Amino acid sequence: METGIDIGALGRQLVDTFGKGWAKGNIALLLSVFTEEAVFVETPFSAPLKGKESIGKYWLETPYHQSEATFSSGEIYVAGPWFSTEFKCVFRRRRTGQWTDVRGSIFCETEGERISEMRMCWERRG
Repeated sequence: METGIDIGALGRQLVDTFGKGWAKGNIALLLSVFTEEAVFVETPFSAPLKGKESIGKYWLETPYHQSEATFSSGEIYVAGPWFSTEFKCVFRRRRTGQWTDVRGSIFCETEGERISEMRMCWERRG
């Protein structure tokens, strides 16, 4: 079904907004990319979190544990309503001061102009 939405451009906008929210500790901004009934899967081995409220609870503590964060992402790849990209987030742990480098991939399904499902696969260095 043709929707007329450029999923590549939409994916770029959504990932950039998600990343800015993560890096700035702005959970409201991060959550703005999701539909109300979205599903979030942190890793391939994690239980899915269902609904924006559950996703928000997952991210709520992030600003208290991470500082000086930067987020970047690669090219957006599109397949139907899905898009994917690689990402890198580097932050300092507030408790220890240790720098941490998180790299991985994000796979998203869209509904309208929001993410209805996000699956992440990542590894942490440091």
